[in-house]
Amino acid sequence: DVVIGFGGGSAIDAAKAIAALRTNPGEPLDYLEVIGRGKALTEAPLPIVAIPTTAGTGAEVTRNAVLASPEHRVKVSLRSPLMLPRLALVDPELTFSLPPDVTAATGLDALTQLIEPFVSARANPMTDAFCREGLRRAARSLRRAVEHGDDAAARDEMALASLFGGLALANAGLGAVHGFAGPFGGMFDAPHGAVCAALLPGAMAVNIRALEARQPQSATLARYAEIARILTGRDDATPADGAAWATDLVAALGVPGLNHYGLSDGDIASLIEKAAVASSMKANPIALTEDEMRLIVERAR
Repeated sequence: DVVIGFGGGSAIDAAKAIAALRTNPGEPLDYLEVIGRGKALTEAPLPIVAIPTTAGTGAEVTRNAVLASPEHRVKVSLRSPLMLPRLALVDPELTFSLPPDVTAATGLDALTQLIEPFVSARANPMTDAFCREGLRRAARSLRRAVEHGDDAAARDEMALASLFGGLALANAGLGAVHGFAGPFGGMFDAPHGAVCAALLPGAMAVNIRALEARQPQSATLARYAEIARILTGRDDATPADGAAWATDLVAALGVPGLNHYGLSDGDIASLIEKAAVASSMKANPIALTEDEMRLIVERAR
């Protein structure tokens, strides 16, 4: 009658996929993008109740389920407007017992999902409001939630930041960080949030540099400057200051580099090839060259 997803993003995405495949014929590959046939769901999934226990992915308010294909060594989405959960129960108290490393990884994923939609090629006034409010909350509460897990106010703010990020990405898309994170998660046994955290500072810096070089009049540079002002609390902050703030935070929270999960020089070409066709990469604010994509990976190692 109903499917309940209780847990992190993986548990909730599994619930959404199960609910969709319960009422639609065929195999998952019939509906998966990139590696599958990309068919549209024709029947409404079973009703889904999503209860997140991380602050985190925002999967409780998105219309896709990220699934791993070991055969293809990639993570891709089963996606449909019909897959939106019927009910989302967001209770910050469910995150109080998260250990610091999981709080950091999931919180940095939430931060990424507020930054990327704000500079996305599909940004819009509604998602801008979610991103601005979420960024303010994450900037002042993420580190506090990691270092003081019983801080109810910090946990509450991060739960909201995660929710706002989910609403933003569902309506404006993401960017290079998630363009790499999906393929990387399929190639290596690595937690999604930690991978996004490792990639975020480099992706910000490379995007900013590419925009300054090829689109210096782009309004997206002003958006990166606004992000920097929110994150640093400084009125004179530049886009580069925002990337530096992210670099410092990732280091302070002890996020491991991509090499920690087994990435070697021989894997980079395949990772770039897969990232270039990932759905998230299509919303990146500027088309990146192969060299720029390689630089993002190198900076995340």
